Amino acid sequence: MHNTEAIKTLQYLTPEEIDKLLEKVEYIIMAAPAPDHFKDAPIHFTIFLNTQEELPEEIKEAVLEKFLEENAIYNPQHVMNKLAPVGFATTKQSSPMPMLLIQPQDVFSIPHKYLHVIDFLGESDEFEEVKRDSLTGWSYAYEE
Repeated sequence: MHNTEAIKTLQYLTPEEIDKLLEKVEYIIMAAPAPDHFKDAPIHFTIFLNTQEELPEEIKEAVLEKFLEENAIYNPQHVMNKLAPVGFATTKQSSPMPMLLIQPQDVFSIPHKYLHVIDFLGESDEFEEVKRDSLTGWSYAYEE
């Protein structure tokens, strides 16, 4: 694995900026290297659905299956599928980086919005740069 620098946060978006950013966004998918000891699931995926509604279990399962199929992801492990606080930061990248906020101090100090988040480890041949170059990336999908 390559050693790569952490993505540097320049600033956090305000609640108003988050609302404007999420207009017409359907979802955001993020891929990052998983910890090295997860050899059979080397990619950490986070899918941010632009909804603040709690989804029924059968819908959660169907949405996860849809993303697995559409992105050629297999062997999902350690799946979290629930509403969670999400902040957004500007970086040197062209689009703001979504950030799943886990630590209470982050939830308290970083402006955020609750979105439906699916977070898991998995494998895919479609995200080779994540495994090969230890890159983290995200992509916004917009409503048609």
